[in-house]
Amino acid sequence: MSKRTSSRTSRTDWQRIDALRDEDIDLADHPEVSPERFAQAVVRHGLKPVPNKQQVTLRIDADVLEWFRSQGRGYQTRINALLRAYVDAQRSRP
Repeated sequence: MSKRTSSRTSRTDWQRIDALRDEDIDLADHPEVSPERFAQAVVRHGLKPVPNKQQVTLRIDADVLEWFRSQGRGYQTRINALLRAYVDAQRSRP
């Protein structure tokens, strides 16, 4: 039998926590999420799994690739999202 690693009773001072006002809570190590940052969030909980991607070699104009790279990490994902939007738009055309 394994030794229990946590107790069943909380050692948190809930009365002190409940008495805190919003202004008293230090969020310095958790800055507010800007709308721009929030818009970049990806939530997949409860959705169908993302289909597997295939690695390809693709020739793209140098200035276009440089622009996407200058946008920071995730530029390949953003290129894929734009291609996906184009495909979806073409499929929905009459």
